[in-house]
Amino acid sequence: MRILLMLALVALSAACSPDQNWRQVGFEGTALKVQLPCKPDRTTREVPLGGVPVPLAVAGCESGDAMLAVMTAALAPGADAQAVLQGWQDVTLAHVQAQAPQSQPWAGAGLLPLGAARSVQAWGQRADGQRVHMHAAWGAFAEGDHVRVVHAVVHAPQPRAALAQTLLDGVRP
Repeated sequence: MRILLMLALVALSAACSPDQNWRQVGFEGTALKVQLPCKPDRTTREVPLGGVPVPLAVAGCESGDAMLAVMTAALAPGADAQAVLQGWQDVTLAHVQAQAPQSQPWAGAGLLPLGAARSVQAWGQRADGQRVHMHAAWGAFAEGDHVRVVHAVVHAPQPRAALAQTLLDGVRP
């Protein structure tokens, strides 16, 4: 009985861990909401998406040994979201030198049914050469007269399936 009680206390303390304090995070100028397990740092910078510089909003934080980030940008009306998502995936996977990426459709709530809306898991390496597991997803949703693209990612020394799934499920246009 004591062992069961101790196991229950350990499970409860892990569930209340400060590195798993999920909160809703919004992005200025959009209805996009995401769930992050920690208070995010934020930045916005110009990046080329689809050959056109756009402001990319980023919210990210560290939770235990994992780094989580969500990025979003509004595309110009008429932009090819499929091509933008595919290009973004290619650049990201090349940057981490992804090995044998495993991909499946990402059909999150409100996302457009694009072929490049994908959830990808792969092993790669960080800039410092350390091995890292990446679970990332790219998608798009309609927003007024344009399309907004979104990218969510978890980087960790080992796969963090539950953490990544909660992050992806928490993306809400």
